[in-house]
Amino acid sequence: MATNVKKSNKNPLKPIGTFFRRFHLITFFVFTVGCMAASVVLINNTLTNTSDEDYTSSISAGSIDQATLERIQSLHTSDQPTPGPQLPGGRINPFAE
Repeated sequence: MATNVKKSNKNPLKPIGTFFRRFHLITFFVFTVGCMAASVVLINNTLTNTSDEDYTSSISAGSIDQATLERIQSLHTSDQPTPGPQLPGGRINPFAE
């Protein structure tokens, strides 16, 4: 009275495994390009949005003394030519023959 009942050992995830085995390279590139596109969009969104909060500097207006102000004013502007380097006197080139 023993009846042989065959149970099917069919895995329901087998079609998904077959799909990924066949298209694993394409899915990898689609996933990678999607992540890169999302990161570019998020970075662009972060850089273009302005903050509603006003920035306040931690330096008070009267904290620069006169000596520092004179040193800042003595600096040249970017449109002025920079002076060439001045080598100290009395030095010789050890590599010269």
